[in-house]
Amino acid sequence: METDAKFTKGFPVSWEELHRHARALSWRLSEIGPWNGIVAITRGGLVPAAILSRELNIRLIDTVCVSTYDYQQSREARVLKGIEGDGKGWLLVDDLVDTGKTARVVREMLPKAHFATIYAKPAGRPLVDTFVTEVSQDTWIYFPWDIEPQYVQPIADRKQLD
Repeated sequence: METDAKFTKGFPVSWEELHRHARALSWRLSEIGPWNGIVAITRGGLVPAAILSRELNIRLIDTVCVSTYDYQQSREARVLKGIEGDGKGWLLVDDLVDTGKTARVVREMLPKAHFATIYAKPAGRPLVDTFVTEVSQDTWIYFPWDIEPQYVQPIADRKQLD
């Protein structure tokens, strides 16, 4: 698997971890709402939005569709589907804020929405209102929908190869 040189660490996230972190995000958001609905940023925000929807008892879910990644290669943001309004009273959800490229685009679309992510990296963190876990900028997060179980070489062995 060839990776972008800027990612020197990998952080695999299991379904159980993702669910636990999304529930933790729900606890934080339950003290801030109520919300008119959720706007999920596709595709990464779909699973967290479903969990938040259940935990916060929100039935109205919409999407904004922005494409900025092709596997680990970043590209210019392309809005595939927007949404009307300024976001007031809405909860904007994504799995991760990384460089902030997607976050800037959706913030322009929905400047009054409350932006929540499960994971945040330093470059994008100032663009979100609420998050659960911060990871370093040089870490690639492997979400459970992108991976399957396989053997991974121990960290100590990898360091010997460098």
